[in-house]
This record gives sequence, C-alpha cells and structure tokens, in this order.
Amino acid sequence: MGRNFYERDTRLVARALLGQVVTLGAKAGRIVETEAYLGLDDLAAHASRGLTPRTKVIFGPPGHAYVYLIYGLHLCLNLIAEPDGVPGCVLIRALEPVAGLDGLSASGPGRLTEAMEITRKLNGADVTRGPLAVRAWPTPRFDIAVTPRIGIRHCADWPLRYVVKGSPFLSKGGSG
Repeated sequence: MGRNFYERDTRLVARALLGQVVTLGAKAGRIVETEAYLGLDDLAAHASRGLTPRTKVIFGPPGHAYVYLIYGLHLCLNLIAEPDGVPGCVLIRALEPVAGLDGLSASGPGRLTEAMEITRKLNGADVTRGPLAVRAWPTPRFDIAVTPRIGIRHCADWPLRYVVKGSPFLSKGGSG
C-alpha cells in the first residue's frame, strides 16, 4: 500500500485499514480494530503536546510506524496518517490471524505487538515497503461499527474507534 493511502484524514485511514494485513516476517494478521488520534486538538493523542523527540515520528511523513511503550509494559503500534508535518496516527488495536499467529494472541494493542514480535526498533519504519508492512488483502465484505475509543481519559466519548462488526478477534472493548 503506497504512501498516498496514508496521506489523508486520519479518520479515513483508520476506517480504510480495516481488512488490510500487517506482515512481519512469516507472521501476518488482518486488521479488525483501529482507533484514530487526531493530533494537536485531541488531548488523548501524544501529538497534542506538540513536537517532541518522542512524537517526532507522528509529525513526519505518512506511512511510517510509531511504536511506543505504554504503562511501562506493552508496546503499541500506530500508523502515521495525514500529510507530512500534520500530526495524526492510527492505533492498531486487534488483528485476525492470517499466518503465524494463534487464536486471540493479537486481540488488543499490547498482545498484537507481542504476537507479531514488533519491537521499538521498528519505530519510524516505513510500512509501505517492509519488513513491517501493511498490505492490501482480498477480504470478504464486512460491516464497520464506529464507537468511542476505549481505555483513555481525554476525549473518550469521541467516536474514533473502528471495528469489523461481529469479529471474534476484537480487543476487550467488545464488538461495537
């Protein structure tokens, strides 16, 4: 998937990522749950605090990975959206196993990075041309549910969580 896919409104990217496949080595998972983080005006977004060494990737060119540690325990995978210089990213919350993953091992942002063996070394990686990549994949038609994001305090009621309706692989937040 080319850079143009990511170089648009974060909400559109979050929705369009559903059904696409994240690959790393022999592992692959279909994206079934995402959340959009809108930058400076979204107090739940890391970028709301402005440009810092940590958030530099979010302000950079689209189509790159933003991998960060949360609660000192788990890594999270985000994909950068919006044109270069405009902060926006999409948290990948859950994957449906396609290759090399077991059952619910990739349901939830921390579990999916562990199952996919995504490390902080992949922060800033170009996901348009691997080794960590997002690929278009033949996918049966599905309905999308939109709900508020989960597990956050600020802007928690904003409807920016996108899920494949009825997927059994969603994170603990439910099917929407």
